[in-house]
Amino acid sequence: QVLLVESGGGLVQAGDSLRLSCVASGRTFNIYDMGWFRQAPGKEREFVAAISWSGGSTYYTDSVKGRFTISRDNVQNTVYLQMNSLKPEDTAVYYCATSHGVAPSGVHREKYDYDYWGQGTQVTVSS
Repeated sequence: QVLLVESGGGLVQAGDSLRLSCVASGRTFNIYDMGWFRQAPGKEREFVAAISWSGGSTYYTDSVKGRFTISRDNVQNTVYLQMNSLKPEDTAVYYCATSHGVAPSGVHREKYDYDYWGQGTQVTVSS
């Protein structure tokens, strides 16, 4: 009952920046956490960042801390991922997702905690 559409991916060089956006539509009133995951070719989908409904709680995987920033606008039902100092190892398809349950502690960080997923946007970082 939630449609997620990502945008903002592209082809960049190492050190460049990108800002990903994900717009949610449908039954957005009961969304708690919104997260970003990524999947590189031949790799398992992994957690990148997540943010609580109010934006007061965020969590990042270690490999992107200090470089990526997640934010959300509940009026526009949009979550963003600002990616700075991109590295070739950041190359992946990036997916946004929504969680409709309350996290016991902090924000949800596991794939199985998220109910709806976007189709993904490709980020390619060259050396």
